Amino acid sequence: MNRIENAFKNKPIFMPYFPLGFPDLDTSIDVIEALAKNGADLIEVGLSFSDPLADGPVIQKATQVALEKGITVKKSLEAVKELRQRGVAIPLVVMGYYNPMLAYGLEKFVCDAVDAGVDGFIVPDLPMEESDEFMFALSGATRHGSVVEAPLIQMLAPTSSPKRMEMIARNARGFIYLVSVIGVTGERKTISEGLGELINRVREHTSAPVCVGFGIGTPEQAKEVSQMADGVIVGTACVRTIGESKNPVDTAKEFAKSFADSLR
Repeated sequence: MNRIENAFKNKPIFMPYFPLGFPDLDTSIDVIEALAKNGADLIEVGLSFSDPLADGPVIQKATQVALEKGITVKKSLEAVKELRQRGVAIPLVVMGYYNPMLAYGLEKFVCDAVDAGVDGFIVPDLPMEESDEFMFALSGATRHGSVVEAPLIQMLAPTSSPKRMEMIARNARGFIYLVSVIGVTGERKTISEGLGELINRVREHTSAPVCVGFGIGTPEQAKEVSQMADGVIVGTACVRTIGESKNPVDTAKEFAKSFADSLR
């Protein structure tokens, strides 16, 4: 059983997002370690890119800071390896855009990422219909000499057509990232109406866990969503809260604990 499958043995799960390199590389590694060891069940590790089309202003600003501080794909993968060496055992899923992966060399990127300890990939600007090359690279990825299943996580939005929703759901691996609102990432005051119905429509076509992201900003909202979904993804609130703190590592510990407690 791989790490992602193992994480979903105790649903619902808490999945924060945090970009490597923000506010600097060393601090981001410490923050992700703190999240992992204080309640996060799976972490989306952000790869910074200059044109993050799916991200709102908070995450855009954080990734821009990371780029200005010199973060690269290579340094990011080395950071994942460092996290594994520190004893971080939960799934780490890379979330990043396709261009830097292509620039790195797609097959090399996938192999280096899996070897470093990455358990899966989320690529917002890579639709399933154009993912054959990525999937081929994944088929040859190994860790310690053994082929590893590190799925390409597919995203679904409220605007997805019934036909496309069925196609993506039936072929899902790892889990489905269900975007709860139309638009970019960011906190919202209320949970989207009709979310439960949307989750049920997806579940008609898959047994893969359905995790909800975009718009979840408080433990109370996380609890509400967790009563419908298998996992709760929190990005903007995590980046903003930790980024504004004078003690980001301590804040990360408190943040993870508050959200994890709300789901238990």
